Amino acid sequence: MIKDGRSFLGGSEVAWSERLVVRDGVRLVCRDWGGSAQALLLLHGLAGHVGEWDSLANDLSSRFRVVAVDQRGHGASERHPQDVSRRAYVADAVAVVEQLDLRQPVLVGQSMGGHTAMLTAAAHPELVRALVLIEAGPGGPNPKVPADIGAWLDSWPTPFPSREAAVSFFGGGPVGEGWASGLEERDGAWWPRFDRNVMVRSMEENARRSFWHEWGQVTCPTLVLLGQAGFIPTEEADEMLRRRPATLAMSIPGAGHDLHLEQAETVRAALSDFLTKPA
Repeated sequence: MIKDGRSFLGGSEVAWSERLVVRDGVRLVCRDWGGSAQALLLLHGLAGHVGEWDSLANDLSSRFRVVAVDQRGHGASERHPQDVSRRAYVADAVAVVEQLDLRQPVLVGQSMGGHTAMLTAAAHPELVRALVLIEAGPGGPNPKVPADIGAWLDSWPTPFPSREAAVSFFGGGPVGEGWASGLEERDGAWWPRFDRNVMVRSMEENARRSFWHEWGQVTCPTLVLLGQAGFIPTEEADEMLRRRPATLAMSIPGAGHDLHLEQAETVRAALSDFLTKPA
């Protein structure tokens, strides 16, 4: 199924096509900017949504085929999937690649989406040309993660009385706008497009173990973009480079975990430079 869609960025209309991928009965809704050039598959973070990538996708779509996906449990995709394992998210990414004929895409993911991209590149090296991790890494066992995620989501004063109230709650500026654009309006109020418990369950594996083995299995060219005030500890970033010294890494001053929203132009420039280097 293909249908046209529109976003508005800075007063300008941006066009894309909505594509539906179905795997094991789970609906995955994608935005496809079209074209036949090198493909990029963009994966948002936990509690995020496909629209976070609109600005970046629009900028890159003249040179690349850009596809972004609402991952299972998020946005317009399946709201209550039974399986939220890391394996299920990876299988979804593979299904998007295969069903949309992306032909060795570059996987670009932020936070949990970056983790999914990393695991996909590790498990399916033949499918992936390159990997870009934005505020993502192998992590480590952290039993507090589910409770922390639940407490964070419980702090949202939902429903928001207005979109403006949501933008303000999420910090204003491009970060606030990015998060607020993932909400849906119902009966004059603004609600998240995900189930709180699905989000918590999606992080349970990350609470139990690290994924350093999978990081070592990645063989494709890799770029890691970190916010100087982000969530990835310096020790973890250093260990990533020690284990895979060919990895390119950049720490972006003044940026936090949502650096793809905070520093969109810097991310776009870093991506463009990385993607135009010889493979």
